[in-house]
Amino acid sequence: MNPDPVEAPRKLSEAEIEALLVRPSVWKRRDVQRSLLIATLSTVVLGALIAYVLSESTGWDAVRRSFLSWHHFQEAMPRVWDGFKLNIKIFLIAEPIVLVVGLLLALARLSRNPVLFPIRAFAVFFIDVFRGAPALLVILMLGFGVPGLRIEGLPREPVFWGTVAIILTSSAYTAETFRAGIESIHPGQRAAARSLGLSNVRAQLHVVLPQAIRNVIPPLLSGFVALQKETSLVSAIGPLEATRQAQIYAGTTFNFTSYLAAALLFAAVTVPLARLTDHLLVRSGKSRASGGAV
Repeated sequence: MNPDPVEAPRKLSEAEIEALLVRPSVWKRRDVQRSLLIATLSTVVLGALIAYVLSESTGWDAVRRSFLSWHHFQEAMPRVWDGFKLNIKIFLIAEPIVLVVGLLLALARLSRNPVLFPIRAFAVFFIDVFRGAPALLVILMLGFGVPGLRIEGLPREPVFWGTVAIILTSSAYTAETFRAGIESIHPGQRAAARSLGLSNVRAQLHVVLPQAIRNVIPPLLSGFVALQKETSLVSAIGPLEATRQAQIYAGTTFNFTSYLAAALLFAAVTVPLARLTDHLLVRSGKSRASGGAV
């Protein structure tokens, strides 16, 4: 008795291939609705608990008058906003310089050429010192120390030296971020580029660095958030940025709502950047899981 003939496998269509590549969802509609309901209820319960604790506390009325006064908020906001413009100015000046200096420091630290050993040693020393020193101390030392030298030609403005101090400290952290990104690239990438005739420098510029920078975009955005907040530290040497304006208003009116106004302005900048960072991290994780590009 002859066996039944076996059908030859047919070629799958593009739609069928795409359907097979889509990861099936483990969440059913009913599970999603139940999770949303539980999350909503838990949020409402927690909010009600916090509201009850605050309303029953004996000092709530005093805190509300001191920190949540709408009248003082309206009066303080124009002054705080004028100071916040200085924070934005410092951030916009410092951030491009931080990226360039951080990348140069990372490349110098990763150099293995014996001729460049002094530059590599300087990069290691720079990163170790300015990563270890608190940013506030660097601002105080530069802001008060360098103008005290009275060197002709050097600026004496506190804003200038506060910005320089922020650049120095942030560049050290950014350099380590870039270094981690460069070292995360598989050595085979460089070897493949060299086998195609590219020099070591061209392989670094055209093959390694583009992939490394793409990998470190999320942590760099986190650095942007930290840098924007660090601009408030320059108030320690005198500039009237948002925090200092809020402090002056609070000192003259004995009301602290101005601090809330300053906090809201900083949050208006940092929160969107934080959400963008989270989005890129999720996107990067999905891309790596599927083997694609970020």
